[in-house]
Amino acid sequence: MTKAALREAFRRSIPILCSYAFVGMAYGIMMQEAGQPWFLSPAISVTVYTGAFQFVLISFLAGGVSLGVIALTALLMNGRQLFYSITFLEDFSRTGARSLFMIHSMTDETYTVNLSLPADMENRREVMFGVALLSWLYWAAATVCGCVIGNLIPWDMAGIDFCMTALFVIILIDQWEKAKNHSPALLGGAIALVCLAIFGGQSFMLPALVLTSAVLLIPGRKGARAK
Repeated sequence: MTKAALREAFRRSIPILCSYAFVGMAYGIMMQEAGQPWFLSPAISVTVYTGAFQFVLISFLAGGVSLGVIALTALLMNGRQLFYSITFLEDFSRTGARSLFMIHSMTDETYTVNLSLPADMENRREVMFGVALLSWLYWAAATVCGCVIGNLIPWDMAGIDFCMTALFVIILIDQWEKAKNHSPALLGGAIALVCLAIFGGQSFMLPALVLTSAVLLIPGRKGARAK
């Protein structure tokens, strides 16, 4: 990766740095408050690297939940990453050995930033890799800081888990302001509400993603056949 690509990746990943700094530290603090060993939080952040599920995992570890339940919950909560990756199939296929890391490091935030990169941008794939690498490092470093702070300073933990919800709201607002067509967002919201009513709060995300993707793909397929 060239220095120019790294600089551009850092510039574009600054919003991710700002958000991960607080959310990652909140996760590290909560893990320490739950009585977990200091090294477990950074290890999970580096290997699992999925903020929303990591917060859920705190209660799972404390409650002694089985590995099967943990694995199924992780699949349901992170199934959306499959749909994210579809967007960048061509880009990932041309990154060689880096593709595995880029798949592993795909998050809501890196997806949003990489989606905003111009298609004709010079060194676009290098910048994408840089954004993924830096974001991964931000999250791990913030987790370590949270562990240190959690050990040194007593915290009132009430409401700190709302950091993740706030982060998703910010992503939604940012995409809404940038998009010219808001129909997909409104459609996705409507489908999500229907799935929430049918499947409940713990299981609605994956069905909502599958239905939304299927509905949004139909016009594209019809257009392709018409051509």
